[in-house]
Amino acid sequence: MSLNRTFATASRVLRQLSHDRRSLALLLVAPSLLVGLFAWLFTDTPMFDSVGPAILALFPFVVMFLITSVTTLRERRSGTLERLLTTPIGKFDFILGYALAFGLAAIAQAVITVLFAVYVCNLSIDGSLWQLGIVAILNALLGTALGLLASAFARTEFQAVQFMPVLVIPQVILGGIFMPRDQMPAVLHAASDWLPLSHAIDAVDAVAGGGAARDIYGPLLITFAFVVGCILLASLTLRRRTP
Repeated sequence: MSLNRTFATASRVLRQLSHDRRSLALLLVAPSLLVGLFAWLFTDTPMFDSVGPAILALFPFVVMFLITSVTTLRERRSGTLERLLTTPIGKFDFILGYALAFGLAAIAQAVITVLFAVYVCNLSIDGSLWQLGIVAILNALLGTALGLLASAFARTEFQAVQFMPVLVIPQVILGGIFMPRDQMPAVLHAASDWLPLSHAIDAVDAVAGGGAARDIYGPLLITFAFVVGCILLASLTLRRRTP
């Protein structure tokens, strides 16, 4: 591993993103618009304050998964990765550079989305705003890490999107958005404990409800462990090119 090569990869990806207006709009604007639509739908009802925090965990997660998986796969299909790997750069440098670049984008996305939800959509939370921001950032990083992992196995951009029913939708269903996890059947509750988004939603609900520090940082540590694990696994399974 070389920090110079990692930072060079991250810098290249950020330059590419800065010239792709559609991707920038999807990254920075789309989650806020979706949150705004959700808030508008439940105007004058307590539903937004109840489910809104979980939505803040969901939308950045999904958007970062899509952007990261498709963009990384495009690098491999275009032959960019194969050319890069003829240089001293390694797979881990490549994956970590992408994780760093999209991680910075995830931070910007999460900050914009949280500020929009709280100050424009009037989302009410009992915890600290900075804690909500940290949780939202980690959720976006989780989407980035899973997107990197999905891109290592997909052969086409369409296949990368097809990983959503496998890696994303089950987490949405079992994450506690539609039903509190402790009210689920025992088998589903046990399965949800192995899904990172469940712990991320637990953390954001704890912040919104003014929960104790252990109720916030315990799930956050589990989510962070999943992020690190996915990045490591993606670097080990990444192929030089797509057949």
